[in-house]
Amino acid sequence: MSSPPKPTTPTAADASVRQVELIRGVAGKDQQALAALYDATSRTVYGLLLRILADASAAEEVLLDVYSQVWRQAAAYTQERGAPLAWLTTIARSRAIDRLRRGRLERQRTEPLDAATHGGSVGARAEDDVMAREVGAVVRAALESLPPEQREVIELAYFGGLSHSEIAAERGLPLGTVKTRTRLGMMRLRETLKPAYEGI
Repeated sequence: MSSPPKPTTPTAADASVRQVELIRGVAGKDQQALAALYDATSRTVYGLLLRILADASAAEEVLLDVYSQVWRQAAAYTQERGAPLAWLTTIARSRAIDRLRRGRLERQRTEPLDAATHGGSVGARAEDDVMAREVGAVVRAALESLPPEQREVIELAYFGGLSHSEIAAERGLPLGTVKTRTRLGMMRLRETLKPAYEGI
């Protein structure tokens, strides 16, 4: 007598296929599909928002904005844009950055006039902002120079907030492969960025 087949656990590829189906349901204005997509992905999206915003209440507010945008724009999603979770984290990162910018503008508007007239502090802030933009541009260029498979795991780890094991599950890769690609990518980034940072 043969033993019954062992139950199979869903793979990352299965999860991604299911998420694509849910996004199609959301595009058809199926609220249950949106709820199921939220349940399946919101923990990861919230983790990313919390990393960027460093404020739980702000992260919760932006999380709702993200899924509101998904509700409006699900019909525009195609698999050429990447896996569903990558698409969601891209939306989340954009909304979080918008939130940070709005917060900065609001603080600038509400600063006392005498604080704004201290030329030294304003000049220092402006210089810091310019430096931050320049460094950001250098880092983005360095990331673009990486092989796609290395760039992907680094972006998922550092911008997507995923652990090595979560990346392995999301992309259907062996954990060792993810760690190797991350290590090689970081080594290459250090070499690429070393001249830029030595000149600062």
